[in-house]
Amino acid sequence: MVMKVLFVCNQNKYRSKTAEEVFKNNFETKSAGLFGGELLDEKLLSWADVVCVMEEFQRAEIGKRFPSLYLKKKIISLDVPDVYSFGELELISLLRGKISNII
Repeated sequence: MVMKVLFVCNQNKYRSKTAEEVFKNNFETKSAGLFGGELLDEKLLSWADVVCVMEEFQRAEIGKRFPSLYLKKKIISLDVPDVYSFGELELISLLRGKISNII
């Protein structure tokens, strides 16, 4: 069975979208935003085996919005700052390094 990984960032434009694309051959992937784009909802959160947030405050925001699901999910903070564009090579390299160390 393939692991389902949900990547979450603020707007679902750059970091989480890039991660969804980069890892789609390794895992079943989806992405969502907390404040824009494909918004995170209960259905997406329930779908995921693992949730990767880009910044620690996003984990806390998920806890506030979805307290009962939050306690049941493995949520990992990748510590990727919001300074990259979609598909940027430096972002891809950073994401690969972070994921290979934790998943």
